[in-house]
Amino acid sequence: MTKVGLVSLGCAKNLIDSEIMVGHIQQAGMQMTPKSDDADVMIINTCSFIDMAKKESISSVHEAIDGRTDRKKKIIVAGCMAQRFAQELPSLMPEVDAFIGLDQLTEVGTIVNRLTGHERAEDESPDNHVTEKPQYIPDYDTPRFRLTPSHYAYIKIAEGCNHPCSFCIIPKIRGKHRSRTQESVVKEARALVASGIKEINLISQDITYFGMDKWEGQRPNPRSPVDSSRGESLATLIRELNTIEGDFWIRLLYTHPAHWSDDLIAAIAESDKVVKYVDIPLQHISDHMLTLMRRETNGDYIRDLIRRMRAGIPGIAIRTTFIVGFPNETEEDFKELLDFIDEFKFERAGVFNYSREEGTRANKMEGHVHHATRKRRWNEAMSHLQVRAEEFNQSQVGKTVRVLVEKPGEARTYMDAPDIDGMVFVDPTIPVGTFADVTIADWRGYDLVAKR
Repeated sequence: MTKVGLVSLGCAKNLIDSEIMVGHIQQAGMQMTPKSDDADVMIINTCSFIDMAKKESISSVHEAIDGRTDRKKKIIVAGCMAQRFAQELPSLMPEVDAFIGLDQLTEVGTIVNRLTGHERAEDESPDNHVTEKPQYIPDYDTPRFRLTPSHYAYIKIAEGCNHPCSFCIIPKIRGKHRSRTQESVVKEARALVASGIKEINLISQDITYFGMDKWEGQRPNPRSPVDSSRGESLATLIRELNTIEGDFWIRLLYTHPAHWSDDLIAAIAESDKVVKYVDIPLQHISDHMLTLMRRETNGDYIRDLIRRMRAGIPGIAIRTTFIVGFPNETEEDFKELLDFIDEFKFERAGVFNYSREEGTRANKMEGHVHHATRKRRWNEAMSHLQVRAEEFNQSQVGKTVRVLVEKPGEARTYMDAPDIDGMVFVDPTIPVGTFADVTIADWRGYDLVAKR
């Protein structure tokens, strides 16, 4: 029996791609192995979002190549890096046996069989299966083996992105936005809840665009609001998911501020299974920066939106991210961002030091900020966020909160997404994968400590 090893890098969206590949490998009668030395075939599912992710992916590929003692062991490079650099990689990495893209996830079993049944000549080029402009989206019955703990799962509700952000390469890698049907997502969610899942995380490049690509009549654009009267939308989806019986959380990850609407705010507020936590990358607050970033928003719009979200969804925890050191960012732009961070007091936030990415509009801009200035601004912004995090954690002391236990002695509140936010240290005897009510007694850094 052919044994296959897998290294999955990058975000949760990439993890689902890995789960789909594992599902099809097992369906083809092959065996997965966690030990690379035992594998007949190694698959590296790569990330290519920013420079650091590319370096990690390249390192993982070279590690697989260097660790191979027998040319009979095959190496497949999959994921965003393979998709992004489909033309360049076969000549740069001739030791790799095959490259597959996003449209080949369900074909991986066939590709592995071909590789293991073929002895490659030394002068033979790697197989390159990557196709341009990917079209694939999963369905509720797509073979998939979950790689997350048994109590939570991700559902990819759409693929691709239609936004023109000047710093981002994702639309060129993942293609145009394409939504699953609401029925498909709900069927998958029902099956997950029936299997014992306690948390469903909805993900895509932009979940707020869900359903819009299927609307009839006037085509939506990067600023169209979520509108249930037009057809399926994120609002109709979460209202339907909320009707599923059971005790579980629904979490919304990767929303775009340009699509938020009162309809969406109301849907979240009235859906008791939808945790009052929203991931909404704002990137900046300066009109100057937002225009250059092509974010389809401005500072006044963002300030008004955050106020409406807090008014309409009591107790909401807002997670966001910002980019500092973007080309042409002035000290005035940066100070406006710091003032915004201090005023709006986000419960969860992070900062990226701008990463110059080939193939993006921002890469071609004049006025790139010196690396030392970018680093200084990152440090300063992180200091402001640290102060806010400490203030917020102190405000939680004495409160009783519901948590989902991740592992013995560690849990998450509704304000903490898996592998992103902080933890709550709890009594290690509370069973993993269950909900519990605990009282916060202390805090350490970004984490809370519950009474024992």
